[in-house]
Amino acid sequence: MNLVLTELLEFDVESATPGSAWVGDLPSVASPDAASSFTPSWIIHPPGSTQPRSFISVVQPEAPLDSAANPDGWIANEIERMTLLCRAHNVRVGIVTNGESWVLVNAPTDSPSGQTTWHARYWFQEPATLKAFQSLLGVRRCFGPTAETLEALLDESLKHQEEVTDTLGEQVRRATEVLIQALDKADEDRNRELLDDVAPALLYEASLTVMMRLVFTLCAEERGLFLLGDAVYDQHLAISTLRGQLAEDADQFGDEVLERRFDAWARILAAFRAVYAGIEHEDMRLPAMGGSLFDPDRYPFLEGRGLDTSWLDTPARPLPIDNRTVLLLLNSLQVLESSRGALALSYRALDVEQVGHVYEGLLDHTVVRVAEDTLGLRGSSKARYPAIPLSDLESARFAGIEALVARVVDVTGRPAASVRSDLSRPASEPVLARIHSAIHGDQALAARVDPFANLVRNDAWGSAIIYRAQSFMVTAGTDRKESGTHYTPRSLTEQIVHHSLEPLVYRGPGEGRPRTDWALKSPAELLNIKVCDPAMGSGAFLVQACRYLAERVVEAWSECGAVGKFITTEGEVLDELGDADPLPASQDERIIIARRLVAERGIYGVDINPLAVELAKLSIWLVTLSKAQPLAGS
Repeated sequence: MNLVLTELLEFDVESATPGSAWVGDLPSVASPDAASSFTPSWIIHPPGSTQPRSFISVVQPEAPLDSAANPDGWIANEIERMTLLCRAHNVRVGIVTNGESWVLVNAPTDSPSGQTTWHARYWFQEPATLKAFQSLLGVRRCFGPTAETLEALLDESLKHQEEVTDTLGEQVRRATEVLIQALDKADEDRNRELLDDVAPALLYEASLTVMMRLVFTLCAEERGLFLLGDAVYDQHLAISTLRGQLAEDADQFGDEVLERRFDAWARILAAFRAVYAGIEHEDMRLPAMGGSLFDPDRYPFLEGRGLDTSWLDTPARPLPIDNRTVLLLLNSLQVLESSRGALALSYRALDVEQVGHVYEGLLDHTVVRVAEDTLGLRGSSKARYPAIPLSDLESARFAGIEALVARVVDVTGRPAASVRSDLSRPASEPVLARIHSAIHGDQALAARVDPFANLVRNDAWGSAIIYRAQSFMVTAGTDRKESGTHYTPRSLTEQIVHHSLEPLVYRGPGEGRPRTDWALKSPAELLNIKVCDPAMGSGAFLVQACRYLAERVVEAWSECGAVGKFITTEGEVLDELGDADPLPASQDERIIIARRLVAERGIYGVDINPLAVELAKLSIWLVTLSKAQPLAGS
């Protein structure tokens, strides 16, 4: 530690002080029950000043920094404790290290925290990582020019955070639209019989559910809860590896070949069935997760079956959704496309609040079946899916150019000058080619569309979006605005949930006793607490309530264990264990068990928007996900 701090980062005794030598009150933060506290090992400060600039915590070599297994009973890992310490003392950054892993914690007071990790074992193999470590954390980033400090760099990064999240959300929205177009084409190929009894809203719900299933599976695979790493699973079922396999095929054979292959969609459906019903085979075992999210009979048309059929006795007829479309779905979830290039996304440490933020935009839209030929138009950032019947455009054109411009501006939100320019110039050959391809060479329809060709927008594959009569179309909906479904950041839910539930989990605050006299309630009392959000949206408050109550339950279990009691995996406290299954010794496993028990027994939510309900259930499942355990709740 001293070598890194003084030789590599170039701090000296005037600017880096050990906590044991700090003059005055040592900065600290207490656990919720005030029984434990956390203090820094080192404090970085300006020479001659006692105002901290950053904190450093040094733990035992090889000690896990992201594990809540701590002897003091405080259910918070080292990174979480550093975040709390920084915020309690209005210090922006902190460092946590065990000598091999170095974690930089960014803890702004008014926005979500973040972290990045360096591994010392790679410094000599990958000198660029060592250089980045030295550049970001060196003394010059603390006491150099204001515009070049680490805080300034982090502030600049935060400016792009919303852009990144919006980009990911837009990718998922585009992918959902492409999936609906693929389903619509499959329906058209079957003489409109496949989706004849499927309401448009149900089709949109099914498409969004497919994206949620993919997110859930990616999270479970990367967290080691499924069979990722098994050769057979990786080759034939894994979602995490499928994108790489399809991308390799695209590089080797071209997109045209992917458009003529349809096995990837069948593989995805098989993976969904495996998650739902499990696998029992001598070479592969996957416990059944169950849950409504993966129920094959909820949207049987995704498998080419009728609404009244059962997956147990009706053979599936996988829809002809080509591999190129599947590659787009997976790219939208696993690769972030930005002005700085493509970045691979990891679902191992994905925060459920980020899922809510990405999917909230999807709640703004729905699917309708168009009665006549309709054009999808290019719109402003506020009009994501503008569309207008072709006959409306023709009527406006008949009334004059200005009437046509006004009509298009009203639908798309685009500047009038830009729309007028599109209408006044002839369409290029590539644009016309895309138009003619989208309508399958219908010459009569092409003649009607050509005057408006420059207005037509393209899908994620660059194909013109033209909806034929009776096709399904994604459009802006009103459900979310009417139901008030809006994403709530974790920085807000943490504070509200903490202050709301604290009087319920401790004896003392209700009687006005000082905090030192508070006493945590028993595990049975804590597990009996009921929390209901009557307008839950994506479930942000319920997720945080589940986290908070579970941590208090684990603390209560520890108190019972300290006096010789036995705790079972069902949360019961016994004098004698008998035949019951004992609670695991691992603190991390205990937290997951506690979250599941809290979710099953005390977390309730209601929302008028059915898609918000599904998103909330997904969020709860992600924070309670456990190996070999089914999805809790319905």
